[in-house]
Amino acid sequence: MSDVTDELDGSPILEEVLGGALDKLNVFHEKLASEGEPRGLIGPRDVGIIWERHILNSAAIVPFVREATAKKQFKTVADIGSGGGFPGLVAAACLPDHQFTLVEPMERRVEWLRECVDDMDLDNVSIVRARANAMIEAVRGGNGGRKGRGEAAVDLDGNPIEARHPFAVVTCRAVAPMTKLSGWTLPLLGQGGRLVALKGRSAQEEITKASKEIAKNGGIHPRVVEAEVGPGLESTHVLMVDKR
Repeated sequence: MSDVTDELDGSPILEEVLGGALDKLNVFHEKLASEGEPRGLIGPRDVGIIWERHILNSAAIVPFVREATAKKQFKTVADIGSGGGFPGLVAAACLPDHQFTLVEPMERRVEWLRECVDDMDLDNVSIVRARANAMIEAVRGGNGGRKGRGEAAVDLDGNPIEARHPFAVVTCRAVAPMTKLSGWTLPLLGQGGRLVALKGRSAQEEITKASKEIAKNGGIHPRVVEAEVGPGLESTHVLMVDKR
């Protein structure tokens, strides 16, 4: 265990924001506090602010994911570039009725994600060691696209990728600017799906620069909203794009 105390340990804010997910996220917090820095998943300055910077920040997308899937039969979410589990693992703990696919190419991070899924006892998460383009091929194949001739898209270990349908929602945090992210995420969405991305202060600027890429990949109504992280805490920025 880390000997650093988190500023929000024991705060009523945690239960207020995380509700029934708090027990599972306590397990995640403990694992991050003890192993996150040495394993290169969080920085040394983050150890005392894991709740606010990583867990509550990730949970800020939950209302937007819930809104996007409210009328969907299949509540499926792909988290691209999951890394340490932000926002994918946090959102999965908060939304047990949604099915999450965490997509991460780095083997050591995939190993971490698998450990976390086991430790947190999450039964709504699958992990794919792949890049976004392989997931896109898998979705297109299942949809009668280029890979629809019996040639399956494979992950970085050579295993067929099981994604056979577009996703209702794609999430990510700090993966790439929208000029690149549009092409990595929007093709994974079904009609009426939504990209929900945690972004920094330059999010609106990113939309302006990526307007052509967003439109080319079927994105409509790009917007940035200020999302609450918790009472008295600094809000974050959520960038959303709907799929035509």
